[in-house]
Amino acid sequence: MKKSASATIAAALGLAASLAVAQAPKLPAGGVTANGDNRPAPTILLVPVEVQNKALDAGCWAQFYDKKDFKGDLVTLVGPAQLDALDKGTARQLHRDIDSLVTGPHTKLVVYEHRLFKDRAVEFGANAREGSLRKKLGFGGRIESIQVNCS
Repeated sequence: MKKSASATIAAALGLAASLAVAQAPKLPAGGVTANGDNRPAPTILLVPVEVQNKALDAGCWAQFYDKKDFKGDLVTLVGPAQLDALDKGTARQLHRDIDSLVTGPHTKLVVYEHRLFKDRAVEFGANAREGSLRKKLGFGGRIESIQVNCS
């Protein structure tokens, strides 16, 4: 998980570096522009970064995979957190694609059939590993809202 965060940050910084170099003014052969500017092009230095979160380190998190048996893309939700609707904005794809999940050692996860924590709910305790949510949920596999509580 830490490698994934580092890789994502490194990719973002690499993209920023390439954009900065592409936008840098081209200097003529003499090294000075027409207006007398002789500043060098920007230099981008990529430094490995490790992202830390106390709740994540404390074991209060849930990971959601878009395929059965913990395969495919994953999203980690660090608790305590509540998502009252997964059909809005960036959670829209998560709403459609949750197929397996893992919880941390100090996590109580509750997923709901409908928005705003209504109707049927399924609870997952600490260190839960569910490789096929469609069978476990019993309400078509679609999760509409989520609560991640820390213990």
